Amino acid sequence: MAEGAKDGGNGSRGQSSDEAALSARLGSLDRRLSAIEDSRKIGTDQSGNEQETAQARASAMAVGLRLSSELVAGVLGGAALGWGIDRLLSISPWGLIVFLLLGFVAGVINVMRTAGVMAKQSERL
Repeated sequence: MAEGAKDGGNGSRGQSSDEAALSARLGSLDRRLSAIEDSRKIGTDQSGNEQETAQARASAMAVGLRLSSELVAGVLGGAALGWGIDRLLSISPWGLIVFLLLGFVAGVINVMRTAGVMAKQSERL
């Protein structure tokens, strides 16, 4: 029975040293996890800035595509109208030439108007 008591005593001493080792390991793990979490926060902040930059680039590209499509639509609309007038009135190529130029002018005016409106909107923001 005395041996059982000794084992019980040694077991509690071994257990307390195991608990101390476990506590030290948990503390070390906690420090490492905190360091990893901090590095991820820094990485997230940087990727947030990159995401804003990507959105700004996409927005600028959308504006450019909108303006260029308005110019092309004006020219094509004028050309189609001129071609139709040429066919109706048999005055080829004068209707096409005149309305192609008018379509170009209308497209440029429309682009300038749209760009001006966008500039005013960006100033308000």
